[in-house]
Amino acid sequence: MVGGRRIIFWGATGQARVLRECLGHLGCELVAVFDNDSSVRPPFADVPIYYGQEGFGRWLEGVDDAAGIGALVAIGGVRGRDRHGIQQFLAERGIKPASVVHPAAFIAGSASMGAGSQILAKAAVCVNVVLGEACIVNTGAVVDHDCVLGNGIHVCPGAVLAGEAQVGDYATIGAGATVLPRITIGAGAIVGAGAVVTRDVPEHAVVYGNPARVAQQAS
Repeated sequence: MVGGRRIIFWGATGQARVLRECLGHLGCELVAVFDNDSSVRPPFADVPIYYGQEGFGRWLEGVDDAAGIGALVAIGGVRGRDRHGIQQFLAERGIKPASVVHPAAFIAGSASMGAGSQILAKAAVCVNVVLGEACIVNTGAVVDHDCVLGNGIHVCPGAVLAGEAQVGDYATIGAGATVLPRITIGAGAIVGAGAVVTRDVPEHAVVYGNPARVAQQAS
């Protein structure tokens, strides 16, 4: 992300607070926050909050240079599809997705990051990794060499994807989980916190344990 850029967040809870800390290191200015839930209180006293598409529309009417503003969708957890969808909604209205890399993270020169990537403190994205759009590699997570991740993936804090893993769109790798080399995680799957994944995970499955086993199909 280029320093000095103006940024908006969509999402006003924990991920927003984490991302604003990143912006502070990068010299970017947060100008507005949006959330679909009108019961969510403003996370920052110095930044206005707006609710839903109606609130966004009112804000956008007063913006002189939308093309000069970038967006980060501050929605974590297992909501990768929502994160990616909101990112696309904003892009269609002239607010292009930004990507953010915490200065304490490592990104290999050969790694590729899709629009809207969020790489947080102490994370590592290693040689020849490919990240899709709207991915989060959270605090202390590792995506090792030659992994390929689809859109809307969340690699939660402390999780490790060993080399050459493949992860389908909107999957979530839970905190502290380990995915062994050359494993495929299907689209929409959820790997539970602390799981050790030793075999491929079907699409939309929920797995946990060591070794990880299918508990249910995710919705």
